[in-house]
Amino acid sequence: MSGLKICVYAICKNEASFVDKWMDSMKEADLIVVTDTGSEDDTVEKLKARGAVVYVDVVKPWRFDVARNISLDHVPKDVDICVSTDLDERFEPGWRSRLEKAWLNHKPKNQGTIVKTGRYLYNWSLKEDGTPDIQFYYFKVHERKGFRWKCPVHEFVQYCGTLPLETVYIDGMVLSHYPDPTKSRGSYLPLLELAVKESPGDERMRYYLGREYMYKSKWQESIKTLNEYLQLPTARWDPYVEFAKICYEQSDWPMAYYLTLEALKVKEKSRTFVNMGYSWDYTPDDLCAIAAYRLGLLSVSLEHAKAALLFAPDHERLKSNLKLIQAAIKE
Repeated sequence: MSGLKICVYAICKNEASFVDKWMDSMKEADLIVVTDTGSEDDTVEKLKARGAVVYVDVVKPWRFDVARNISLDHVPKDVDICVSTDLDERFEPGWRSRLEKAWLNHKPKNQGTIVKTGRYLYNWSLKEDGTPDIQFYYFKVHERKGFRWKCPVHEFVQYCGTLPLETVYIDGMVLSHYPDPTKSRGSYLPLLELAVKESPGDERMRYYLGREYMYKSKWQESIKTLNEYLQLPTARWDPYVEFAKICYEQSDWPMAYYLTLEALKVKEKSRTFVNMGYSWDYTPDDLCAIAAYRLGLLSVSLEHAKAALLFAPDHERLKSNLKLIQAAIKE
């Protein structure tokens, strides 16, 4: 044992169906602390029966950051590492040893005492076969002191202390999301509007608000908000594959070709931005093959059509496209 005391902490409400699998996944921790925000089912009883320490705190008006800060306050002061998860998430086995190894082997960039926070791979969504789809690096591992949660929704944990903060990348620590598709996100829009009102210069919250307006089919509000987002000096976005897909729809073959070549230059998944599943499957090569074919670059088209098929050998359209390109080359 490393001597590190690790605590998993969470908030929940009416999530009894997730309790057993979540507790199985989190059992490598020394302590599991849960703040229930008003369940009407047997979530609390099931958690206690499985060994979790449970507190009940009803939060009104509702804010995710307030609930998570209450939950963090329930974590004992002698804990070394805090790990925040939700009940619809599960760690792959062995996560604790990987966390301990990364934490203890981290070589500080700064001299003297530092504070550490951890990043690890998060599968936000999975494909039907269980393989990862949308991925990014999560940030919900941190030391006990000096951290508070911020933002009413899409909240994040922020360091508020004075010592240098350093990030530990935890290789092999993987958390996956198994959401309840019936769960409502009805509170998101008003909370995002509140978040932008509270922090008008926060590009992250304005982007999420524009996206939420889009989900609600509030098109003009979405366009206005996303335009405002793009005007913020800290806004940054390099959506090569998304842009290429738009160009495909508009038959803009030169731009689609350029964008897919740029996308294919990226060989490693980002540790900062979201990694969409279609950016890492056959899609970039497929789009490149189609654009090259339309531009008369048949040998290039053939190369990328073959590369696309390696990702999905049984994909009928990809096989048909390859035959079409091969026939064109013979002619």
